[in-house]
Amino acid sequence: MVRKTVYLLFITSLLAFSNDDYDRQREQMVNRQIINRGISHELTIEAMRAVPRHEFVPQAQRRNAYSDSPLPIGYGQTISQPYIVAYMTDIIQPESHHRVLEIGAGSGYHAAVISKVVDRVYTIEIIPELGESAKERLEQQGFDNVEVKIADGYYGWEEHAPFDAIVVTAAAEHIPPPLIEQLKDGGKMVIPVGSPFFVQQLMLVEKKGEKITTRNLMPVRFVPFRRAGD
Repeated sequence: MVRKTVYLLFITSLLAFSNDDYDRQREQMVNRQIINRGISHELTIEAMRAVPRHEFVPQAQRRNAYSDSPLPIGYGQTISQPYIVAYMTDIIQPESHHRVLEIGAGSGYHAAVISKVVDRVYTIEIIPELGESAKERLEQQGFDNVEVKIADGYYGWEEHAPFDAIVVTAAAEHIPPPLIEQLKDGGKMVIPVGSPFFVQQLMLVEKKGEKITTRNLMPVRFVPFRRAGD
């Protein structure tokens, strides 16, 4: 019995990570996955360094929190690969006075990262359980400039529009017109577009007066853009 107890304590010690361990892993993540891949927006880099990703993944996934991959968060959804989070944040060139809309709150991680840079983040999640847990997690972590709404993100959040930038974290088959309407003049939107069953294209949408331009950025794989009734 004593030998078994000692063995269990040994295994527990191997599984347990301290805050220092997470800090070291996060710093390695930033250096190897973010900076080394060309992300240069300093505020984005500092935000990735500051937000504890392990607090936004399920307990069973915490050992993998800083790995170079997406992770499951339940309900068929994922937390995006760290590089993709940084890239999508970098591409909208966020500034301290900006108000940003995110479609697809998930665990709340991407909203937390953006909130370290901008004035206010409004994030929409269609899955009630994820939306409620993201709201609670963000509040517990002190991200008081993020507002969470449980709704169909296709229609955006007109009450708080227009937005300096919109970040969509699920693959849509087309760019939702209400989101374009809710972009400010000069605003940017980053969105994966394409079939959920194939590789999609991450697109940058820019609004300049009445002119809307789009640019393909890279091939990606995101979970489907869910709608009410799906």
